Amino acid sequence: MTRGDYTCIWQASDWPRWRFDLAALAQPLAEVSRAQGLFLGRLADIGMALREQASLSALTEDVIKTSEIEGEQLQAASVRSSVARRLGIDIGALAPADRHADGVVDMVLDATTNCQAPLTQERLLGWHAALFPTGYSGLTRIQVGAWRTDSTGPMQVVSGAIGNPERQRVHFEAPPADRLAFEMEGFLTWANGATREPPLIKAALAHLWFVTLHPFDDGNGRIARAIGDLFLARADGSTQRFYSLSAQIQRERKAYYDILERTQKQSLEVTEWLLWFLSTLHKAVQDAHQTLDEVLHKTRFWQHWAAAASAPLNERQVKLIQRLLDGFDGKLTSSKWAAIAKCSPDTALRDISNLLQRGILKKSEAGGRSTSYELADLSK
Repeated sequence: MTRGDYTCIWQASDWPRWRFDLAALAQPLAEVSRAQGLFLGRLADIGMALREQASLSALTEDVIKTSEIEGEQLQAASVRSSVARRLGIDIGALAPADRHADGVVDMVLDATTNCQAPLTQERLLGWHAALFPTGYSGLTRIQVGAWRTDSTGPMQVVSGAIGNPERQRVHFEAPPADRLAFEMEGFLTWANGATREPPLIKAALAHLWFVTLHPFDDGNGRIARAIGDLFLARADGSTQRFYSLSAQIQRERKAYYDILERTQKQSLEVTEWLLWFLSTLHKAVQDAHQTLDEVLHKTRFWQHWAAAASAPLNERQVKLIQRLLDGFDGKLTSSKWAAIAKCSPDTALRDISNLLQRGILKKSEAGGRSTSYELADLSK
């Protein structure tokens, strides 16, 4: 793990003087900027309501995926409802509140919608408290809304058999707790000051710098990604988010942890990390086109059936159709309909039969012991 006379970059004599090859980054920066411009051009051609729906989809995905990276599964319906409540977007029936989902949503929205506000210690402590409303991470009680104290030993990221040091591998060790006040003051001064880095480079460095300091007992990765999103929002000049960097990181989760570990064990020359960050951001912007396509598809779907409907749909039908449009997990059967809509099997069958008669649903061609249903193709 040792490199020269230090083991981690925060131990280097010139820490934290980041170095990078701006010439090597020029083309990736230009490519990301071009991709962002093309996507913003598409957004300019749609109305405010559709922009809100696109932002809702991106933020929902961002909250879900930043938690998945850390192994926490949030319910999509709860997250979507939480984002919609806070943005004042009407999505019909709302899912019950989930305080864990609400906490991540509050952090992500504060980072992006209030991106121009200074990044302060109080703000970061508030984000941390929102992530851990019970004071526990899993079954472990942690310091919430405060810097870590290292009361149980150094902050390390370790893999291998628990309780067997010989079979464990230390991937990363953070600065000791008694340095945190000084280190965080330096980080926040840089974050809030006018610096020489291009905005997208500053977003990447902010992410890396914070995760290197690891100032909390838990939640450091999620907060680091929120800080990155804050600087990306500043770079975009928009408080609305239309792409999710966290979703792309989740798709490349192993590469993400590999590049972080490699960077923190090398030197303060971080061009490799910046190239990876820009490449991942580029893919996230490109993927946003698919999200926008899905929003447009949902809008066309509802407009088509609103015009064709002889009678309005009931609340259960709207809820289940929306679930199908959002990407239903597995096959929709009458028993699943009854469970999700909280109705009797007979009521579920009447709802489904009505939608089959209208041509909104069709029976799935895939076989199985139970009949399943899917949305009809509007193009036919």
